[in-house]
Amino acid sequence: MAVRWRAGRMQRLKLRVPRVGPLWKAVLVFLAVAVAGQLLGIFFSRSMQAARPQPSLSFTSANSPELSLGSCQPQTHVMFLKTHKTASSTVLNMLYRFGEERGLRFALPLGYQFGYPLPFNAHRVKGYQGPHVMEYNIMGNHMRFNKVEVEKVMPADTFYFSILRDPVALAESSYAYYKVVAPAFKRAKGLADFASNPQRYYDPRLRNNHYARNLLWFDFGLDHNANFSERLVKKGEALVHRAFNLILLSEYFDESMVLLRHALCWPLDSVVSFSLNARKQDANKRKSDKGSGLTEGLRQKLREWNALDWHLYVAFNVTFWEKVRRFGKARMAMEVAKLRTRREFLARICLRDGGRPVEASRIRDKAIRPFQSGPVKILGYELQPGLDNATYQACLRMIRPEIQYKDLLDAHQFPRQIAIARGNPLRLNPQGRAEHKRTTVGQGVTYGMSLEPSRNTSLEEGKGPLR
Repeated sequence: MAVRWRAGRMQRLKLRVPRVGPLWKAVLVFLAVAVAGQLLGIFFSRSMQAARPQPSLSFTSANSPELSLGSCQPQTHVMFLKTHKTASSTVLNMLYRFGEERGLRFALPLGYQFGYPLPFNAHRVKGYQGPHVMEYNIMGNHMRFNKVEVEKVMPADTFYFSILRDPVALAESSYAYYKVVAPAFKRAKGLADFASNPQRYYDPRLRNNHYARNLLWFDFGLDHNANFSERLVKKGEALVHRAFNLILLSEYFDESMVLLRHALCWPLDSVVSFSLNARKQDANKRKSDKGSGLTEGLRQKLREWNALDWHLYVAFNVTFWEKVRRFGKARMAMEVAKLRTRREFLARICLRDGGRPVEASRIRDKAIRPFQSGPVKILGYELQPGLDNATYQACLRMIRPEIQYKDLLDAHQFPRQIAIARGNPLRLNPQGRAEHKRTTVGQGVTYGMSLEPSRNTSLEEGKGPLR
């Protein structure tokens, strides 16, 4: 009986288990596959996210609403008077980048300067064939300004601008860079010694002494040794006002870039920059250097010695802040903040060591080492390793030193001339442009011209790479 009862109970229990039909089997299989797929997708997504490279910088600011200036047309005829020791190398880099990215034509010098310190002459432009035979878009290398000759090269609608710096700070920088070439600086024991009695060391007849007095006035093509008078300085100020659309101030560089950007209708990235051609500041050396530590009295003597420059700086300081007022102070503050945020963003992506400039000897890629001129150490940058090609090229433009950049543009515009002159070191693509040579440095990929930049240090007119 017990056996039959257990058998009957088991039969009843079996009857309670529902049978799984084909439809239910299909549903269960689908659910299992979905769960497994979801788990695999999460795992795959995480693994891909960990392995994904840094985002590419396209630098297509002109197409980005928040980085462009809307419907206005960018100015592509630009002349920049590159004054000495005023952050002008950083500004020139912007012009180089803007023109290179858009395939514009540069008015380039035969060497690295337009016959400086002689007044500019149109025939010093490489490839120049006569007034307006060929259209040039951008001019910006060192020259002693001569408006009549510049107008033979640049179109009538060209936007002219330049940049000024406090003459005392300019004198300090000029002394550091040019004390081995300017006789007045070379004879003095230090800048303080020179400032205490400039007439003792200065001889206007000696070559390269223009670096030691009214250097801005000289660069603008004016007589830097003229005796100061109110009538003279007002006349010089008026000449600069008539010749230039905008005068910037290096002490207010970011505000200057905002004004420049809106005047030219350029995208934000075109005026974002990293400081180039800066010199290393050695605190210990500064303390021991007889030329440093100027007292207020010596600073005032330098203002008096550079009175023409000082008047020009004060006059255009007033006009600069008038332009800021018209632009709107609140609006200016917002634009400056936007520019600085963008610069910090690009520095994090592009630069090693937190974006700090480094000595040239520490830069492993020789193609981006800045030229060392005189006793000071010129700083440069290293790029982040592992950048994709597009990002690398965009970042490289922002840190490429002036001499190498000029050689690169020269090779683009005159590829066959460069190839013939240097034993055909370049490969030319079907468009006749010089191709880049790819090399590997460390963990990153670098692109440099197979054309080595010239290191001509001659001080003959127009040949030296002096800043």
